[in-house]
Amino acid sequence: MRIVVALGGNALLKRGEPMTAENQRANIRRAAAVLADLVAAGHSLVITHGNGPQVGLLALQAAASPGPPFPLDVLDAETAGMIGYVLQQELGNAVKDRLFAALLTQVKVDPNDPAFATPTKPIGPVYDEATARRLAAERGWQVAPDNDKWRRVVASPKPVAILEAEVLGFLVERGVIVICAGGGGIPVVEREDGSLIGIEAVIDKDFASSLLARQLAADFLLMLTDVDAVYVDWGRPSARPLGFVMACDLAPGDFPAGSMRPKVEAGIEFARAAGKPAAIGWLEDAVEIVAGLRGTWIEPVDP
Repeated sequence: MRIVVALGGNALLKRGEPMTAENQRANIRRAAAVLADLVAAGHSLVITHGNGPQVGLLALQAAASPGPPFPLDVLDAETAGMIGYVLQQELGNAVKDRLFAALLTQVKVDPNDPAFATPTKPIGPVYDEATARRLAAERGWQVAPDNDKWRRVVASPKPVAILEAEVLGFLVERGVIVICAGGGGIPVVEREDGSLIGIEAVIDKDFASSLLARQLAADFLLMLTDVDAVYVDWGRPSARPLGFVMACDLAPGDFPAGSMRPKVEAGIEFARAAGKPAAIGWLEDAVEIVAGLRGTWIEPVDP
């Protein structure tokens, strides 16, 4: 199968773990070993990844530097290059007989997307509530709960088009395993004269991956994260994991915004538009998820 595999930022850097180069490489090496098993099983992969922890760290570093900080679209490009480089290298170490390419990917968004007025995308490290609120007051951030911690949140507009999709398709058809749409891609808008310019945002990588999977005619969308499945009543005693579920039976509003909700929505979008399944689950379970043995499968609506 042709599978678009979306690696969550928290799957590449564990929640609460110090954001060091050593920790990131160790986690990427772990992810590469899992992806190598999918390749060994005969699947053709297109790999995307999140950048929430990483872009937040770069934003903190940029804010501490003299002069005006770089905008988020530039930081998105930096994290795509940083993570893409290590992923490409570790995948090459794990799989010796395939070609890999990490590509910067521009993703068009609507400048009038309501997401710009209501930031929901968590970036950067986690804080306790008091620290998050203090930093928000000092730095003009918006912050929100993220499970039992708090994080900075930024605008996350919906992707409209993957601008390098034709190039990506060219490589995929020739057997190259492509790493692309890093951090959801670099958000750009089209000006009146047709030219492009970056915009201050971080696109959700699951929505970008869903759109990419449709543009590349993928057979399966696999979203890997740091939980084993989608849970109903997450955080409550009544919590239970979902196995196989029809897209029409899911209500995205039942899941937390900024974490599981985008994954559920992205899976529903892909299943409905492509007529093919999407799945969500734990990174280490990837092979078993594809086999239908673990995780949550979102099945297309019956015709």
